[in-house]
Order: sequence, then C-alpha cells, then structure tokens
Amino acid sequence: MTRHVLVAVDDSTQSTSALEFACTEYPDATITALYVLDPSDIYAVGGVEGTAINYDEVQAHHEDRAEEILAEAREQAAEYDLEIETDHVIGGVSRSIVDYADEQEVDHIVIGSHGRTGASRILLGSVAETVARRSPVPVTIVR
Repeated sequence: MTRHVLVAVDDSTQSTSALEFACTEYPDATITALYVLDPSDIYAVGGVEGTAINYDEVQAHHEDRAEEILAEAREQAAEYDLEIETDHVIGGVSRSIVDYADEQEVDHIVIGSHGRTGASRILLGSVAETVARRSPVPVTIVR
C-alpha cells in the first residue's frame, strides 16, 4: 500500500497532470508536491556589461515563484478535497527528487514528462527518465 507519494511540480501542464494523477490514484496517501530550484537557473542570469547582478535578489525571485507554484498545487489538490504537503529544495532537479524521496520515506514518485523523443531527448536529457532510473521507489511518469 502506498502511504507517501512525491509529485514533482513546476509550471508545466505535465506537472499539473502528474498532480491530478496522484490525487485521483492515491487519495488516501500523504501527497507531497516538491518544487526544485535549479541553481543554474539562478546563476544563469546575465547582465549588461558593467552592471552588477544581485544574486540574492534573483534567488529570492525564484523562491517567490516556487511558492506561487506550490500554492497552485495546493489549490489543485483542494479541487479533489485533498490537503497536500508542499516543499521546495535547491539543487539539481533529478538528484534532488531522488534524494528527497529517499530522505522523506516516500513510497512512490509521480512525475510529468514533456514527451521529448529523438535528438531533443538526447541533447536535453530527461528528468523523468533519470528519476526513474535512479529512484529507490517506483516511479509513474505521466504525459
């Protein structure tokens, strides 16, 4: 029996579908929506030559966005009469999801897939595929 489900969320329709799946398939489990802040998104910000970039401000902006996404996840779960837990971490996306599942005693991971194939999948990688390969628990990939 699945007791704790981790759903990776971002602002994509795929993660919305993943959360919907978790809410309908595991209504009796504890569901945690996790948003991962990738440090490369924070430090990839470039400025005009000669201008300083306040990375603390950039990180604060990304953390505010994470909270907005997690609030949307809570609202989405409420449509199914469920209260979910939410959390965000900073790190590489795939590794952070797998590590979180291991550290928080998660039984199952649900993650959305962007459905890339061929060269784009090879070049861009697949977070869902990497999580599925490295996860210590079963993973459901939702398209």
